[in-house]
Amino acid sequence: QVDLVESGGGLVQAGGSLRLSCAASGSIFAINAMYWYRQTPGKQREWVATITVGGDTNYADSVKGRFTISRDNAKNTVYLQMNSLKPEDTAVYYCKARKTITTYWGQGTQVTVSS
Repeated sequence: QVDLVESGGGLVQAGGSLRLSCAASGSIFAINAMYWYRQTPGKQREWVATITVGGDTNYADSVKGRFTISRDNAKNTVYLQMNSLKPEDTAVYYCKARKTITTYWGQGTQVTVSS
C-alpha cells in the first residue's frame, strides 16, 4: 500500500504561481513513475505531468513551459511548480504513483485561478 498526500493548493490570481507537493509513504519501493493529474467537474481526469524513476519528465501540451515536475527522494515527495497560471488551470489536482501492476491515488488538492 502506498499513501499519497497532496498539499499546496489554494486561490491565486491569473499569472501567479503555486507549488503542489505530493508526499508518499508506505510501500514506496518499486514505484516506477509519479504523475500529476487534474479534474474539473463534469470532465474526465486529465494527465498533466510525469516523472519516472530515472528522472525523465513529460508534460501535457497545455502546461508545457509553465509547469515543472520534480522530486526529492530524501523526502519521498514529488512537486509540481506551476507558473503563469491561467483560469483554465482551475481544477482539483491529484498525484498518482505507479508500480508494475498497481496504481495509487492521493485525495487531491484544489487549485483555483481567478481572472
